[in-house]
Amino acid sequence: MVARIRTVAFEGVDVRSVDAQVQVSGGMPAFTLVGLPDKAVGESRERVRAALTAIGLALPPKRITVNLAPADLLKEGSHFDLPIALGLLAAMGVIEAAALEAYVVLGELGLDGSVAAVAGVLPAALHAASHELGLICPAAQGGEAAWAGEIAVVAPPNLLALIHHLKGQQVLAAPQPKIAVDEGSTLDLKDIKGQESAKRALEIAAAGGHNLLMVGPPGSGKSMLAQRLPGLLPPLAPAEALEVTMIHSLAGNLSEGRLLRRRPFRDPHHSASLPALVGGGLRARPGEISLAHLGVLFLDELPEFQRATLEALRQPMETGRVSIARANAHVTYPARVQVVAAMNPCRCGHLGDPQLGCGKAPKCALDYQSKISGPIFDRIDLHVDVPAVSAADLTLPPPAEGSAEVATRVAPARAGPTKREGEIKQGAKSERGGELLEKLAAPDPEGRRLLTQAIEKFRLSARGYHRVLRVARTLADLEGSADVRAIHIAEALGYRRVAPARAA
Repeated sequence: MVARIRTVAFEGVDVRSVDAQVQVSGGMPAFTLVGLPDKAVGESRERVRAALTAIGLALPPKRITVNLAPADLLKEGSHFDLPIALGLLAAMGVIEAAALEAYVVLGELGLDGSVAAVAGVLPAALHAASHELGLICPAAQGGEAAWAGEIAVVAPPNLLALIHHLKGQQVLAAPQPKIAVDEGSTLDLKDIKGQESAKRALEIAAAGGHNLLMVGPPGSGKSMLAQRLPGLLPPLAPAEALEVTMIHSLAGNLSEGRLLRRRPFRDPHHSASLPALVGGGLRARPGEISLAHLGVLFLDELPEFQRATLEALRQPMETGRVSIARANAHVTYPARVQVVAAMNPCRCGHLGDPQLGCGKAPKCALDYQSKISGPIFDRIDLHVDVPAVSAADLTLPPPAEGSAEVATRVAPARAGPTKREGEIKQGAKSERGGELLEKLAAPDPEGRRLLTQAIEKFRLSARGYHRVLRVARTLADLEGSADVRAIHIAEALGYRRVAPARAA
């Protein structure tokens, strides 16, 4: 007899159907697992054997063959434990195979028969829903699976409870969708004294989803400003929340299987490797830029990142996705992020300060800033200097305007007057993106003359031209203006930096 249990394999955010085929036949006792399994899948034989022993069952002294079809697809992860165990139970006649035909199954088994959490439950649930099937998953992730829609979700705490449920001796309650608790940000712009120009740039970045680079000496508040950006951003829309949660589910980062509603904020250390930042590794897992999808990726001490790592951000910053090509995997993850970076003007950090500056200026600054290539600078919309905070500013009382007040201005500007404007501001790309942008952000005659002069004088690239228009459109939205005027173009040009060498 051959029992077939539906399960899944993951290729990035794509889900592939897999059949766990279990056959118990005569012959010398053996437990063979085929179908291109990795080491974690191969070890499931021992976990399944121990789990069955824990509930009082033993494997028959026969030849057991488990085939994970299609055989040419690499199977990775421990979530194949539960489908293999259920296939064995069906082949042994403990449960009816027909009771499992309408379910996709995934879960890791403990040696005591418990069903442990695994990565990828939400994508698996959405896949099951698209095929009009139910889902059997660990109890800890039932709330996550319930977000897939009107599908039957069975979330057992252990293997014995699942057997009783399938045989009608016990009914497991359907799990309810769970939302991550939004405790709110305790970081407020009121904590920052002075730095009004940097706060203005932060508001523009929040309103338009723009990339931002802050340059200033140590202790000027660059990291504090970046950490307060999430408090200015609106919560994720329902569709966005599902998209972001799916990526974190694949990475195994969800707490109790709860849907995320806050925009992610990721701040990897500058020692992060290329696979850690853009994704990859043995299993082609999502990197920091994908985990920050629809949120903020903060790169502190930007020149200290490895050059190859920074250069790998070029394509994702432009296309909004990461394609990871390996010998054993070719996967794509979404990566529509808002990049916020901070750096010192030179290695010592005190360029331009007559009392603290080193004697190697300006060569020190040129060498330090040249660690960042021109194409990376060109992809950053807003460049702002963050000078050291003066003693007079430090002695002032906290500012009256905080994150809540700025967020009220950001929300309508970020939404945009039309859906197409919103898509452009969020970085959505299309073949006609530039055409739509020029139509929606067309400046008045005076603004067009100013922009033309700036292109010729500063040698702006085509990308730089479009990014100036995007920033100008955001400035107009913050002002509540339907038209982009010369004053908006002028301020947008003020945030462009032609090249790192000239910034020194």
